[in-house]
Amino acid sequence: MPIREKLGRKRRRHTAHSLRHSVPIRTSADWNDPAPGFVEADLVAHSGPSARGSFIQTLVLTDIATGWTECAPLIVREQTLLSTVLTELRKHLPFALLGLDTDNDTVFINETLKAYCEAANIVFTRCRPYRKNDQAFVEQKNGAVVRRIVGYRRFEGLEAAKLLAELYRSARLFVNFFQPSFKLIAKQRDGARARKTYSAPATPHQRLAADARTPDAVRHHLQEIYAALDPVALLRDIRDVQERLAALADTQPISHPAVASQPIDRFLASLRTAWKDGAMRPTDRPLVKAKRGRRRPDPLIRATPDLRKWFEAEPWRSGSELLSRLQMEYPGAYPNKLLRTLQRRLKSWRSEQANALLFAPSEKMPPGYEVTTPQ
Repeated sequence: MPIREKLGRKRRRHTAHSLRHSVPIRTSADWNDPAPGFVEADLVAHSGPSARGSFIQTLVLTDIATGWTECAPLIVREQTLLSTVLTELRKHLPFALLGLDTDNDTVFINETLKAYCEAANIVFTRCRPYRKNDQAFVEQKNGAVVRRIVGYRRFEGLEAAKLLAELYRSARLFVNFFQPSFKLIAKQRDGARARKTYSAPATPHQRLAADARTPDAVRHHLQEIYAALDPVALLRDIRDVQERLAALADTQPISHPAVASQPIDRFLASLRTAWKDGAMRPTDRPLVKAKRGRRRPDPLIRATPDLRKWFEAEPWRSGSELLSRLQMEYPGAYPNKLLRTLQRRLKSWRSEQANALLFAPSEKMPPGYEVTTPQ
């Protein structure tokens, strides 16, 4: 007989388990054709190579019908702060927030966010555990928008959060008004083969304007915003903030003064040859790792002055010859296993000597020794 039956009492269900099961599940096949306003939400961690400590995360909202994407930084993972940021993002959305679909992270599945959605009349759903395809729309934007413009560096602190917020203010306009993308319309399976049908490339603004469920007032308001935007100026602003973000993550200085933006004509001229330099985003530059220093005490530190003097007097001597002389001068202090260490030391000294000979300032040559160039 199982132990639980012997005890004669039921197992108590954990509160978080009951809360998670109270939120209905929505899969990727359940969307059909939703109206603009049903979004998927996810968090992108800017932890760099290590997830230890506190770091900034980006809250991403992606509309299912149009692909409209909004991003905002979260300085800490906290459910009350997430609700506050969600309220601010709702002010930037061109439509009312009708539904919110999240993963099973505890920063989403909690009483605070559930009560927030119920008070705002927002349909709150979740995906299946460990099924990222249930949130395919927002997962695609995590890579195509957030990772592409922010990169994989570690960002922490208030200053990095301010720079990310400034970056997303320009990026949201560039992505939603000027960056077209495909959208999956239908998917049919023929045995093991899946046949997918995509719509023509369009921006989220174009999809929202073409949707018959969009009010005319919203359509006219978006057209006014679109007419006042300059994509080259937006791209320049994005590059400027990316440069400051990369400098903040790589060097961690005390303060970062705002860098004056270069003129539009100069920035536009630089785009003509940008393909020659490869990746132009400053956040895509590889991290420069510091050279690893010595981890053990230098075994030749006391004999270095003598070795240097002997090397400068007779630079042709090999490492074994210098080690033999060192053993004669200091019996029992320097064993034969230090030969490789001494050879590496001589290699660096010879490299310094060769550079001094090649790149030393040229001395004035005596008369009659001028070098002539043949005509």
